[in-house]
Amino acid sequence: MGAKTIKVDPKTAKYGTGRRKEAVARVWIIPGGEGKIVVKSASGKEWEAKDYFERDILLAKINRPFVITETLGKFNVYATVKGSGKPAQAEALMYGIAKALVEYNPEFRPTLKQAGLMTRDARVKERKKYAQMGARAKYRWSKR
Repeated sequence: MGAKTIKVDPKTAKYGTGRRKEAVARVWIIPGGEGKIVVKSASGKEWEAKDYFERDILLAKINRPFVITETLGKFNVYATVKGSGKPAQAEALMYGIAKALVEYNPEFRPTLKQAGLMTRDARVKERKKYAQMGARAKYRWSKR
């Protein structure tokens, strides 16, 4: 279950922050790795990505920037995630990896931008309004 930690060297590691809904992922990519992804959750426990996210679709989402730039397996990833749920955390991690890849090699930017990974998904939960049940739903009106 627990993962062996990855040593982040500030000289070689590249950093990117990803956000989605309420989730925030702080991501460091280390060149010359074997494609290992270690995720540190809000509880402070470190996980292997496949153990933390479990679902294959989420793992595919995380690896998407690497697949698009044809760098799958060439970097180790160390990330901290907090907030929201696991699907939003996976997307935040994806955006963070994309930003870190651009910091590593700016030539990746057009490719990642065309794939839609340089634009943050800004959709968030709408706030509840006063005198209403929720964001849009109103209280039922009664004539008598």
